[in-house]
Amino acid sequence: MNETVHNRIAMLRAERRISRRQLADALGVHYQTVGYLERGEYSPSLFLALRIAEYFGVPVEVLFSTTPFPPLGAPAAD
Repeated sequence: MNETVHNRIAMLRAERRISRRQLADALGVHYQTVGYLERGEYSPSLFLALRIAEYFGVPVEVLFSTTPFPPLGAPAAD
């Protein structure tokens, strides 16, 4: 069973011009943790996932998914 958690952290960080260190400081984690999360090398705890979503002001399902996100600009599925 594949237990990969896909995320859009890097996309939101870039969109809002927030560095890994800035996000890490706001969340109280090491900046390398943000990198591990973005690359899918580490799955966040539920608490951390909720805190990240709260930081960006979006629902948690906008940031995290058990299935890969479609590429940006891809047509929406009907």
